[in-house]
Amino acid sequence: MATLVIIIHILASLFLIAVVLLQSGKGAEMGAAFGGSSQTLFGSRGAATFLNKLTTVAAVVFMLTSLTLTMVTTKTTSVIKQTAPADQKAIPQQIPQQPIPQQPIKR
Repeated sequence: MATLVIIIHILASLFLIAVVLLQSGKGAEMGAAFGGSSQTLFGSRGAATFLNKLTTVAAVVFMLTSLTLTMVTTKTTSVIKQTAPADQKAIPQQIPQQPIPQQPIKR
């Protein structure tokens, strides 16, 4: 299930990138609104183009797959809870060894 959603997510993200890059820039209308007489800043822009509709569909698919992946990955349990406790054997206590004093070297 998760693999299929990941594949759809990657395809949707690549498609969304391609559709956004194919659209024409709309920066001129925004800049003209503050110094010119453009009516498109907050007003009607006319009918939505086919690329705008494709962008909306791709964005919705991308968001839905993101949410689905989040839900699928958080449903798994912890690795700690999945593993059985190991048999704990008594580990012999090691006595710390004292450093051996070194004799001064005679010449």
